[in-house]
Order: sequence, then C-alpha cells, then structure tokens
Amino acid sequence: MARGQIYKIHSDFYYVTNDNGNFECKVREVLKKQKEKILVGDFVEFNGGYIEKIMPRRNYIARPSVANIDQIIIVSALKQPDLNLNQLDRYIALAKYYDIPTVLCFNKEDLDFEEGLIEDIINIYRKLGFEILFTSALENLGIKNFRNVLKGKISVLCGNSGVGKSSLINSINPKLNLKTKAVSDKLQRGTHTTRHCEIIRIDEKSSIVDTPGFSNVKFDFIMPADVDLLFEELIPLRDGCKYSDCLHINEDDCNVLAHFTEIDDSRYGSYLEFVKEAQEYKAKVKNEGTKIENNKKNINNKTVAKISERKRRGSRNNLKQKIYREIEEEGYDS
Repeated sequence: MARGQIYKIHSDFYYVTNDNGNFECKVREVLKKQKEKILVGDFVEFNGGYIEKIMPRRNYIARPSVANIDQIIIVSALKQPDLNLNQLDRYIALAKYYDIPTVLCFNKEDLDFEEGLIEDIINIYRKLGFEILFTSALENLGIKNFRNVLKGKISVLCGNSGVGKSSLINSINPKLNLKTKAVSDKLQRGTHTTRHCEIIRIDEKSSIVDTPGFSNVKFDFIMPADVDLLFEELIPLRDGCKYSDCLHINEDDCNVLAHFTEIDDSRYGSYLEFVKEAQEYKAKVKNEGTKIENNKKNINNKTVAKISERKRRGSRNNLKQKIYREIEEEGYDS
C-alpha cells in the first residue's frame, strides 16, 4: 500500500503525489458510502489506482476546501479592485475559526491607491499581531519578503478574484505561467482564472495552494455569542462582561463597550455584521429543529457507512446477517 498527498482534484479523479511520482486515482466505493469528503492536501493510502484510506488530518478549512496546511496568506489588492476591509475581516475571522496562522499580503502596491491607506492598514492590523506584506507582482516589489514567508511551508493563498494571487505565484516561479486576467473597469471585479484548488510546488520544501477567488463568506455556521472569539481584540475583553452570552451591542456592564474607543470602527462594524448573520443562522436552526444523524459507525474497530433506514426495518438477527454480509462483500476487512 503506497502513501501520498492529494495535490489536485478534478471531476472524479484524485491526483496523488509522493517521492515516486504523480498518480491518477479514483475512490473505493466503501469510502464513497462513508461520505468522507476527500480534500486537496489530504494524505491517503492508495493501491492499484484506488484510494483506500484517508489519513488523520492535522487541520483543514472548508472553504477553500484544503487540509494539512501551515499557514493562510490572505491576498488583497490596494487598488483594482478597491480594498474592502469588511471582506478582509471575513477571511481573517474564517482563518481564526480554523485556528491557522495567518499572514496579510496587500498586492498592487505600484498602483495609485488612496493616500494614507497603508498607514491605516498598519494601524489596524499590525497591533493585532499579523505579519503584513506589501507587494507588486507587476513591479517585483516585496517579492523577496513574500518568498521568505513561503519558505519551508505549505501555504494557502485566498482572496477575491483579481487581487493577483496567480500573478504573485508567477513572480516566485515564472515557469509555472499561471493564467491571469485584468480586473473589469466596470465591475471592479476579477475573473476566476483559478478553477480549482491545487498544491503547486515552489521548491523542494515550499508549496502554495492556489485557490479560486471567492467573496461569499457568511457566518451562517456559528452561534452569535461565539463570534467575538474570531476577533483578536475582543477576546481579552469578553470575560469582563456581566453576561456570559453578551453580544457587545447594547448590554449592561459590557466590558467591550467600556473599551469601545480602543477598537477600530471598521473592525467593530465587521463584528456587528457577522453577529447579524450568526443570529439569522441561529433562528433558522431553531425554527427548523433539524437533527443531523451521523452516517458512520465503527465495526471491528473500522469506520464504515451506516446501513440505510430501509435496511434497519428487519429483525435484529436478519439485520446483523445483512451487515456482516455487506462487510464481506465490500471488503471492509481487506
């Protein structure tokens, strides 16, 4: 049984790499039945062109869907498209949710952007502990610092379409020649030149996960009282609030509001917007009252797909016989 890492997924094919080369694989039916989603970055065991097992993940992020990474580099443009701090805060909060180290890269420094913008960025984000890079892929500015940040790590590049992710990768390794397109003057929005996640090796020890641009990050997966945990500046203040579920909006004896002047206006505005989205999610969950049943269980110390409801209708003895028969037929113990 060989081991390797998924570096690209296209349609029903999974491309695996290891020291012996690259391999095109498909997934065993048993894994499909378990509904275990395989991500770019997953380490797997494979044999005869089929993936047999997914190894435990060190970490992962759901969007872009990628596993086992060292850091997230959020790429924003200073101009074309204009910098959107709310969108930047969404990426930052998402990285915080998955507890993955984050670097902020502001590209297109060669353009004529708003005066004072760089100072604003530094004042807001550097005091929160972020490493900040300013680059221009076109003019080769800051590329040395960008390369040093990547060294020896698997880094995910995420950001809106058109901010220059592919151009930055090309500036590190021109031989890759990734496709790039200009930002629309009318829409101030880029075109998706990257269609899927793919691990791209920069050198022997460094890799980048190039991802499709996306902007629709919504906090419809978290409870409102937990949103403050995604904001570095609010974490040390939240425990001083009178109520454990304080939302820091208009509650009495709120420690965050007591230190309101210490919080940047744009960051607090992002926080309020994320709380609203989380409240909508909470209301939806409450109204629907849906219960999601686990579709896997353990048999003989192995994780297998649960038998469907239809198959559970028989007697216990018949059910056991069916389970054992399916285990034998599907080769769970092979």
